Amino acid sequence: MSTAIIGTLYAGATLGAMLAGIPIAFALGAVALVFMLAFMPGASLDTVAQNVYEEMASITLLSIPLFILKGAAIGRSKAGQDLYSAMHAWMHKIPGGLGIANVFACALFAAMAGSSPATCSAIGSAGIPEMRRRGYSGGFAAGIIAAGGTLGILLPPSITMILYAVAAEQSLGRLFLAGIGPGLLLVLLFAGYSAWRFRREFAAARAAYETGGTAHPILAEDRYSMAERFSTLPRVLPFVVLLTGVMVALYGGYATPSETAGLGGLLALALIAAIYGVWRAGDVSPILTATLRESTMLMLIIGMSLLYAYVMSYLHISQAAAAAIVAMQLSPWLLLLTILLLVVGLGFFLPPVSIILMTAPIILPPLKAAGFDLVWFGVVMTITMEMGLIHPPVGLNIFVIKNIAPDIPLSDIIWGTLPFVILMAVAILLLCLMPGIALWLPDLLLPSTK
Repeated sequence: MSTAIIGTLYAGATLGAMLAGIPIAFALGAVALVFMLAFMPGASLDTVAQNVYEEMASITLLSIPLFILKGAAIGRSKAGQDLYSAMHAWMHKIPGGLGIANVFACALFAAMAGSSPATCSAIGSAGIPEMRRRGYSGGFAAGIIAAGGTLGILLPPSITMILYAVAAEQSLGRLFLAGIGPGLLLVLLFAGYSAWRFRREFAAARAAYETGGTAHPILAEDRYSMAERFSTLPRVLPFVVLLTGVMVALYGGYATPSETAGLGGLLALALIAAIYGVWRAGDVSPILTATLRESTMLMLIIGMSLLYAYVMSYLHISQAAAAAIVAMQLSPWLLLLTILLLVVGLGFFLPPVSIILMTAPIILPPLKAAGFDLVWFGVVMTITMEMGLIHPPVGLNIFVIKNIAPDIPLSDIIWGTLPFVILMAVAILLLCLMPGIALWLPDLLLPSTK
């Protein structure tokens, strides 16, 4: 049987297993095992455990559960609400300041927690009701939080970046640094859109009021004294110092990513104990349980994805697919566009973890041969996968928002996120035109030795 036929069967079996509702980890593992039985030597089954262990025996992957612990500790405290309150107090005079405060709060919280769902939940639970109380439309408020939450897989520490570093065999430090510039670019784009959209809603509300309508809540003005502004800082600054310390330890060469993750997790637990009194067994138990549950789920997906990729490589499916892409003799930019469209399509059905581990053996060799920097592409691919978090049918952040704001119609949430999807596409275009947005910082602080 030809490699093309085997590859088609492999892809079809995978799609069938996913559409059948089988959890992703078990779907990938089951398809891999079936094809091992059908097309590989019988003795290969004896090495399944060994292959999975060897693929996962990476010191880089050790940092994942530790970063999850750090995110769970911060996410399950009131740090998100306090961070949002501080941002609101300091930005309330800016037009659309409430929306902009939510964008910045999402960015900072994402950098501390490293999780998109945690960011949406922590900031959205306080930010969405407040925005709606101040007259923001439900779709607009939901879109701000959903889009801001996607920054969790771009800004360091990003679990998605960790997995890409393993799959692409790239420096994790350079990848983390490369995500900072584009992350700030997205924050500025989101904040700019929030200010523009606010002005439109404000103008419409004022026009309605001046023609005899009732006063809309969006017309109300907030006032904070300087003392009130500074009173919001004591609970926020320690977490900002933690974020800064973790980054300094990592990029200053004082600690490895795993050591940094462990230190960050322990310090996060210490901070929520000191600031919020979360230290009793009953308080800490949910944090550890959530960390164990999410880490186990994620590591199981990683292990099965790596087994899936191993079988794909053994059967020469990935090599043949990569060779077929090269044989098409596409121009470098057309090749990039084709691959990004593939990632967008996969984002309709799969989470970023699976997309990276399943596609890396196929798409990275042609991209490298075409002369693209794989660190730069890691950032572009991450932003593309961010789009998948806020567009249906998977759209994880959409359903997180629906869970914390059930009174907002799902259609309104989806329409509210679409402008941010467009802004992400604009960011990708800017990165293609100016790669230095991503590469200037890693080239400055961690020059490549290749």
